[in-house]
Amino acid sequence: MKKLIIAEKPSVARDIARVLKCNTRGEGCLYNDNYIISWAVGHLVTLCEPEDYDKTLKKWDFSTLPIMPSDIKLKAIKNTASQFKLLKELMNSDEVSSLICATDSGREGELIFRYIYELSGCKKSFERLWISSMTDAAIKAGFDALRPGSDYDLLYSSAKCRSEADWLVGINATRAFTIKYNALLSVGRVQTPTLALIVDRQREIDEFVPERYFEVEADFSKYKGICVDSKSFSESKIKSETVADKIVEDVKGKNAVVHSVSNEEKKVPPPQLYDLTEIQREANKKYGFSAKKTLDTVQSLYEKHKAVTYPRTDSRYLSDDMIPKLKPIAEKLSGTEEYKQWADYVLGLKKLPITKRIVDNSKINDHHAIIPTETRPRLQAFSEDERKIYDLIARRFLQVFYPYYVYSSTKIITECENHYFLTKGNTVLQPGWTELNVTTGKEKKKEKPLPAVNKGDTYAVKGAKKKEKKTTPPASYNEASLLDSMEHAGKFVDDETLKEQLKESGLGTPATRAGIIERLIKVGYVKRSGKNLIPTDKGKKLISVVMPELRSPETTGKWEKGLMAISKGNMDPSKFMGSIKKYVQYIVGRAEQESTSVIFESEQRGRKKGKTNALGKCPLCGGEIFENTKAYFCGNWKNGCRFTVWKTSKDYPDEITPNVMSNLLKSEDFLELPNCALKYNKQTGRIEVRK
Repeated sequence: MKKLIIAEKPSVARDIARVLKCNTRGEGCLYNDNYIISWAVGHLVTLCEPEDYDKTLKKWDFSTLPIMPSDIKLKAIKNTASQFKLLKELMNSDEVSSLICATDSGREGELIFRYIYELSGCKKSFERLWISSMTDAAIKAGFDALRPGSDYDLLYSSAKCRSEADWLVGINATRAFTIKYNALLSVGRVQTPTLALIVDRQREIDEFVPERYFEVEADFSKYKGICVDSKSFSESKIKSETVADKIVEDVKGKNAVVHSVSNEEKKVPPPQLYDLTEIQREANKKYGFSAKKTLDTVQSLYEKHKAVTYPRTDSRYLSDDMIPKLKPIAEKLSGTEEYKQWADYVLGLKKLPITKRIVDNSKINDHHAIIPTETRPRLQAFSEDERKIYDLIARRFLQVFYPYYVYSSTKIITECENHYFLTKGNTVLQPGWTELNVTTGKEKKKEKPLPAVNKGDTYAVKGAKKKEKKTTPPASYNEASLLDSMEHAGKFVDDETLKEQLKESGLGTPATRAGIIERLIKVGYVKRSGKNLIPTDKGKKLISVVMPELRSPETTGKWEKGLMAISKGNMDPSKFMGSIKKYVQYIVGRAEQESTSVIFESEQRGRKKGKTNALGKCPLCGGEIFENTKAYFCGNWKNGCRFTVWKTSKDYPDEITPNVMSNLLKSEDFLELPNCALKYNKQTGRIEVRK
């Protein structure tokens, strides 16, 4: 008897097989005398579609909403059904005694395995492999510390509730708004409030009215200063041009006196280690990478090269048990020309400066921060993109052990004719961790150090001028700033409890945020303009018609609070799902009753981009007839038009081609074919064979 190990991907299965010495290849698996290793390819199982419960639900109509099956069922995904079938056979094989779940160590990884397990009808016991890196040492340690699968039952309950709740809200809200507005409108728990952030920001920009103001700059030969108010010595905006002109005239050619000089030493600690969202932000700022591109790249470094730890993490901390591994990781980096200088500094420290900013068990849920692994990186094997992302991770790992960045902040207040001028500058005293900063050539030029001046020094005003300026609107979202707002969505919520919950979870998870952004672009709600994310007219209109609960982060805050309680055993999943069903009923009711003048551009179902030619006019309603793989249908299907012509039938002598269909639509009554005639029946909305 053997144990069956199920990994999430073939590449992970091969890595485990190498460690466990499963060198014999079978059909869709690797094995030896003790283990069989097979794999999923991501999700193999999904939730059934409405029409899988009742074929009449394929038609989108308010009379069928809300769709809420008493028991939400599973089905194999069509494109990967053969792999599911193979796993099902292995799981239920007499040769297999028990299973080991080796999918990704997180909520979604747990869901992937459990859905396969449930749909296959398997009842065998299973254990859980939980690891944070794909090195051989980590895999061996993981197999030495397998835990009973039941230890993760609560995590699965949380994942299952998240999956089913998203399905219920997505299916019903999407159908309700699509039917209401006669346009395909995708609505979701996370994507809709994320879209609302982008739309609200664009509204601020569009409605922004710039205000003109002035600043006055005086030149004291050795340095320059900006005129500020006499109370706080900070406000430099002058609303009146007349006032600005007078200040210029007052100080020209006069002598100025140094009113005060202040120096303040400031210390900046090293940045914290990366979680997925932070490295996505950083890569977007430095290299213009999309969130998805960064995720794919760091995933490759994790799976393919074994160079970094598990990437889909929401923690920027390490656990206590990682401390002994820190210097060995630095030793591997020291073995490379690129990182030797900085790694040697870390290795030369008698004791690593471990603080709560680096190691804190209480700040870790499933996985610790992203760091290099204990294997020496084969940098020459990396692609250019992989090299850039690894470089960020390696530098950040070394940075956290470097000294503070220390600088002196100097402020000079100069007085002339009862007007005060502010001069600011910074002097670096200790570069510290900033020595390892990645430079891309886009950084600001370094400030020139201010001259040494003393209180009471006198300088002639060499010149003075006014500068006309305008207030500027907030910046459009780019992926870096949007990821930041998604992560810290609590700042958009008034409820303090939910604010705290969103502080922990935000909109989406680190693993899903990239997909949400790409989804918004795919469905036509958002478009890229350079680095910026701009809402389309369709996206703006959707946010204008959905109810506040769908566009507010508060809903996600409530969900995440409930899901967290389920994962900790503090909430019954049935109570959570009961509240979701009530919410769905509310959405459908509000959508159906809502009266609005908003009109979306007409869209057709089943039409691929580039294939927009209609075959003719519908004889029933006058709409346009289009083609899909099996039939010809009316573009007004959402309004109830039932016109349908199947391409093939046992009553047809031949398949009805697009050309034949086009000719049929031109005829007033029917089209003669060699062995029969076709006639359109207005009562049934079908083409009938006239014998």
